[in-house]
Amino acid sequence: MPSSMTQQSSRIDDTNKPRAARVPAVLYLHGFASGPSSTKARYFSDRLREHGVDPLVPDLNVPSFETLTLSSQLKVIEQTLGRLDPACDLVVVGSSMGGLLATLYATRSSKARALVLLAPGFGLPRRWHALLGSEGLDRWRQEGYTEVFHYALNRTARLAYDFIVDAQQYQTDNLTVCVPTLVFHGKNDETVPVEESIRFSENNPGVVELNILEDGHELIEPLPLMWQRTHSFLHELELLPTCPGVTGYQEHKFS
Repeated sequence: MPSSMTQQSSRIDDTNKPRAARVPAVLYLHGFASGPSSTKARYFSDRLREHGVDPLVPDLNVPSFETLTLSSQLKVIEQTLGRLDPACDLVVVGSSMGGLLATLYATRSSKARALVLLAPGFGLPRRWHALLGSEGLDRWRQEGYTEVFHYALNRTARLAYDFIVDAQQYQTDNLTVCVPTLVFHGKNDETVPVEESIRFSENNPGVVELNILEDGHELIEPLPLMWQRTHSFLHELELLPTCPGVTGYQEHKFS
């Protein structure tokens, strides 16, 4: 194991792995105040295409970032996957809030065969309360919106208070999953503390493999390392071939 990555769990129990190797459908979920053209989304998409997989990377800022909620994003996920062949093996990759969404989806649906989570944003309402405090939340409620920097738009953007109201209806702590799950988290993450993923791993023994990286929340520098382990993880589950250059490029068509 490279010195820049520490594996915090024993080997995943592979009893839930797919029984037959096939090219999967891969859904990539970008993070909060981001978009489908983010650095990590493009990197993972490029690597997956080298292995014959054309990933689905929906824009979760629908109908707009201002009206964004967990519910609206889960609706986008359901709409995107609802048009896929139900026989496809599904892998869901999620970054930050996308990692939380991937986990929430897996707790609500049996379609996912594996998860890959990059600094998943567990404990979302609790962390927003800690960040803004009571006065900040009251100001947000009274004004109806707050402003945050949106990386995909490269400017500040409004976010309605419904975001936090909606989030409170979801269980975002102590989540449990029943599919093999690979997690990467930076030990110096100041946005989503690594302890969030440590607790998630401890709550899911034998299912979650947690890799702690010498990085912060962005996880840009260790992308090659994360892909290397992701490829091995999916290959072990018979969801990707061993080597690049696979023949039979498969673009998942909508029905």
